[in-house]
Amino acid sequence: MTTFAYLRVSTDQQDLDNQRHGILEYANNHRLGPLEFVEDAVSGRVGWRERAVGELLLETASEEDLVLFAEVSRMGRSTLQVLEMLETCMKRGLTVHIAKQRMVLDGSMQSRITATVLGLAAEIERELISQRTTEALARRKAAGKPLGRPKGRTAISLKLDPNGSPSPRPSGSGVSVGNDAHGSANGNPDLFDWHAKEMLVGTTVCRLPWLA
Repeated sequence: MTTFAYLRVSTDQQDLDNQRHGILEYANNHRLGPLEFVEDAVSGRVGWRERAVGELLLETASEEDLVLFAEVSRMGRSTLQVLEMLETCMKRGLTVHIAKQRMVLDGSMQSRITATVLGLAAEIERELISQRTTEALARRKAAGKPLGRPKGRTAISLKLDPNGSPSPRPSGSGVSVGNDAHGSANGNPDLFDWHAKEMLVGTTVCRLPWLA
């Protein structure tokens, strides 16, 4: 069995030291060592599955391993994130200790009841978020305000981004951006937006297999 200690790295060194101190003190009092620290430097605004804690809970830790957190607030920025993380731990058979709150989820009957309650709470939270979003959109529509991304603003990421940059075709055998867009299965707007983002509008590009 491995005991992992999760640390949320921040720009505040004192906060990081406090987390580490709290975890070490708790581990010593409960004889949980030795500890394998996992430091997470990614912003809490990023979904927990895309952060180091996601890799820890979903891949690295195995059944019967123990995961120690300094406190609930260092797990995630929203109640839903924290509930989903704890629910995942229970499903994967991981024992969770939260030092500051003295919370232990260890597979006991009490823990299973707690896990069930957490799962229900997470589902309720998801429903409430969905309801609030639907109501907010309905109010905007009733007020005559536009929905979705403002007209003229391009997306931060595009469907073609993961496919990489198009390669220049030898001189005299090129395909225009317009022809490439019309021939793309992704549709004209997507390819024009991608070329605009990559500052390739007006250049000659090679038609790649994924654009056929």
